[in-house]
Amino acid sequence: MEPQLLHSVTDGVATVVIHHPAKRNAMTAGMWAALPPLLDTLAADPTVRALVLTGEGGTFCAGADISTLRGSADEAQGLAVRAEDALAAFPKPTLAAVRGHCVGGGCQLAAACDLRFADEDALFGITPAKLGIVYPASSTRRLVSLVGPATAKYLLFSGELIDAERALRTGLVDEVLPEGELDKRVAEFTRVLATRSQLTQAAAKEFADGRMDRDAYWAGQARGSGDTAEGVAAFLERRQPRFTWTASGSTTQE
Repeated sequence: MEPQLLHSVTDGVATVVIHHPAKRNAMTAGMWAALPPLLDTLAADPTVRALVLTGEGGTFCAGADISTLRGSADEAQGLAVRAEDALAAFPKPTLAAVRGHCVGGGCQLAAACDLRFADEDALFGITPAKLGIVYPASSTRRLVSLVGPATAKYLLFSGELIDAERALRTGLVDEVLPEGELDKRVAEFTRVLATRSQLTQAAAKEFADGRMDRDAYWAGQARGSGDTAEGVAAFLERRQPRFTWTASGSTTQE
């Protein structure tokens, strides 16, 4: 099978799989270019309530497939940054499920997700210093926001790999799972996400990412959505809420 991004949607959760096992799921130029339009399609799908990004087999992503990036370094970096920014801007919760190596551009993609769950054998690294590449400013700022300036400098200055436990301590990873437990935990957690209010999630995502000019917008969405009234009623009636606001701003019955 050619290097590609595979995707499926099950029970409200979209799963995107980085598929290039011959090169430890390294991202080709075509794969970088394909990610933003794929994300646009999934974002517009009203049945999608969360997204999981993972790699085929035992590796998340070993970075960029250098052999396919024969243009200028700026052009190659531009493809990666556009893909990373599209993932960060996805309007619904995103989670990276990481096994094995999560390196270079793979770590960029994981960092662009809202959350990162990792197998205990996962290894993380950001390696531009090994290639003489200037890491993008936007990617650096995103990394610093996750792990702080000291750990960001450690990773960027050295290009060394860190294990899952250190990634957890520094904030790069949110949960570390024992061998064989990652898929079960990701499925369990995304089922929870799919039952929660998309209104709450979308507003929280913007605010957490630093958006400071949308208070009035989200207040208006809350007033018109019916989600708050439904949430309170469901709590009082001891039942599961049926939230209807979607990330596109429309309301649909579940």
